[in-house]
Amino acid sequence: MEQKTKVKPVKAALAPGNLAAVRIRGRTMVRTTIVDAMNMLRLYKNNFCVVVPNTPTYLGMLKQAKDYITWGEIDDETFKLLVEKRGEEFHGRETDSKELIKYNDYFVVGGKKLKRYFRLNSPRKGFGRIGIKQSFQRGGALGYRGAKINDLIKKMV
Repeated sequence: MEQKTKVKPVKAALAPGNLAAVRIRGRTMVRTTIVDAMNMLRLYKNNFCVVVPNTPTYLGMLKQAKDYITWGEIDDETFKLLVEKRGEEFHGRETDSKELIKYNDYFVVGGKKLKRYFRLNSPRKGFGRIGIKQSFQRGGALGYRGAKINDLIKKMV
């Protein structure tokens, strides 16, 4: 008698492009592992937005913090709008005094060094639907929302 092994389906290759993540909920009663993930993503406060590459490392951090953030694929038009309206120049240090550690706290767009996060307003007309404690698939505001993240960011810029 042959034993059948269960084969897990392999997910398709990740889509090229970038992901935008927006922090929705605060930091009260949050586990330290989730706080660490949000700090690594540079989502320090509510309504902070970051644009990260679509890699398994970042996806793992996004999925870990899914109950406090929302994320999806950002298009070029929305990213240009973010940089224009909410991009802040980076004035911090690039290396330590002995040049042992190189900090990667900025990215370069059009010859300007900008901070990796964007501070946004609250969305006009609110998050809508059920609220900020339910997932997007159930009608709330949290978790993965795909291309609809662009609409949310435009409401917040």
